[in-house]
Amino acid sequence: MEQQIVKNLKPHLDKTIEYLKNELAGLQIGRATPGLLENLEVEVYGQIMPLKQLASIQTPEPRMILVRPWDKAIISQIEKAIGKSRLGLTPSVDDDSIRLKIPALSEDRRKELVKIVHEKAEESRISIRRQREESWRQIQVLEQQKEIREDDKFRAKNELQKAIDEYNDKIDELKKRKEDEIMKV
Repeated sequence: MEQQIVKNLKPHLDKTIEYLKNELAGLQIGRATPGLLENLEVEVYGQIMPLKQLASIQTPEPRMILVRPWDKAIISQIEKAIGKSRLGLTPSVDDDSIRLKIPALSEDRRKELVKIVHEKAEESRISIRRQREESWRQIQVLEQQKEIREDDKFRAKNELQKAIDEYNDKIDELKKRKEDEIMKV
């Protein structure tokens, strides 16, 4: 029963790691990638939608992103969303597309991006800690209700901590990889 709690926790931890990957992919690191804009939220048609559902996103050159909306009437909303984002990009609007020139990163911008990476990693760690605490509470309740023994409770606590350590290591690995990518000139 207590093993089931730990097993049920893993999909939630996987979602946290996936969220971190998506957040880190959206950081501008000096070269054009569609991942910078894919999840950018745009307010269109009375709702908020990710850009990847509204347009094709291409990288015709290493330092340029080309956004071609499927509905030409929403170009201004996409331009506005790009302007409001923390990406620091200035959109250039053509008749039916938006061009974004990716500037080379300054040392200050690199340091700022590393701080953002640290913030995102810490958000993920906090999420994992919350999930661990919830699972631990469930295990304690089982023990209080005499559904498991005290030995089982502590065995489950060790398994729980082992899973948490594994996911924290994944966060550290993603953070380190992204930092190296940002700081590489």
